[in-house]
Amino acid sequence: MKININQIVSISEANQNFSKVARLADKEGEVYIFKNNKPKYKLVDIESDSTIEMTDDEKIDFVAARVLKTYRRAFEELAK
Repeated sequence: MKININQIVSISEANQNFSKVARLADKEGEVYIFKNNKPKYKLVDIESDSTIEMTDDEKIDFVAARVLKTYRRAFEELAK
């Protein structure tokens, strides 16, 4: 397994600053979390990971949730 050094974080860092690790996963596509100096977990950006397969309905739900989150205020105004 080849791992880019920029994608490695310790489990204590992931525990203390998960939002930073999540941003790194957004940027790099995946982050490896090491425990006792060995890779233990992999955090992936689900949108860019080709190994995670979704049904068409799951993809629609995922995109719909993102659209609703992004444009929530507009939808709330239209609902008035």
